[in-house]
Amino acid sequence: MLVDAHAHLLPHDYPADAPECFPRMEPIDGDTARTLLFGALKFRARDVFFDAERRVEAQDASGVDVEVLSPMPPLLRYDLPPADGLSLARHVNEFAASLCRTHPQRLLGLGMVPLQDPESAAAELTAIRDQGLRGVEIASNIAGESIGDERFLPFFAEAARLGLAVFVHAMPTATDRLPPAAMGTYVVGLEGALAASSMVVGGTAAQCPDLRIAFSHAAGGYPLMLPRAQYFWGGSWNEEPVDLDRAVAPDDGPSPLEQARRFYYDSLVFDHRAIRYLVDLLGADRLLVGSDFPAMPREDPAARTLRAMNLPPDALRRITGENAFAWLGIDPPG
Repeated sequence: MLVDAHAHLLPHDYPADAPECFPRMEPIDGDTARTLLFGALKFRARDVFFDAERRVEAQDASGVDVEVLSPMPPLLRYDLPPADGLSLARHVNEFAASLCRTHPQRLLGLGMVPLQDPESAAAELTAIRDQGLRGVEIASNIAGESIGDERFLPFFAEAARLGLAVFVHAMPTATDRLPPAAMGTYVVGLEGALAASSMVVGGTAAQCPDLRIAFSHAAGGYPLMLPRAQYFWGGSWNEEPVDLDRAVAPDDGPSPLEQARRFYYDSLVFDHRAIRYLVDLLGADRLLVGSDFPAMPREDPAARTLRAMNLPPDALRRITGENAFAWLGIDPPG
């Protein structure tokens, strides 16, 4: 069983009477693709983004059994007025639910919410659950605000109460520390690290211990920061017993590593050495297969690197399938 837990969808179109701030999907002459226009964004969207039969064909071609589909991240526009953000989210969620109903054993969907209005976002989670969607995708920052800020705590608490999974997708923000060309590479890694860190240092992870949350691209640089955080917390090297005499900022709460090991991480890190580190530090039960398909091409075949690492069979089985179902809170098939 191979589950791609990080794959994206785009609606085929939008209502003719949609607000001007909505995206548009324009046909391309002589092509099954469509052009997504959303503000300054212009993107050629292949039909596999919105055609269920093409998705299943693509799965079969790459050896994928199940995809977890989340909205293409540019749709997460937290700068929209809340009412418009809610209307957009509902349209995308309805499309996602409809797409997944065509092949419910192969396509599992996540919705989106207008998290610029945390109260509205939390209230919308019930509708997402009732549509048959398995969770919700959010960006790694909310218009520049940390997801670990206390004002978003009720949203995460409600997701945990409803048993919905959360997928945090790294989204670049404007920075003058790196050139624009780094937005999709280094800044994504920084964003993932900031998002995961904020959930711990902001207290959300400790207050929502049952929250099932996953981070794209292994939360960027976060796993490499954890041993230092562990030392500051408990004064230990290499996870030796706690030595509070050496601790810089002792805390009687859960350790940084304990909290990090409650999260899930997709293993889209592009190198077997990085995956090995994630397995060693976080555990094989915390990793998911992810591809960013079809925004990015999958390995050929999917999970080729993972399968070539000679991981123990039980570890490989967890990473390639079982962990995704545990994150989503559903039983694996058969």
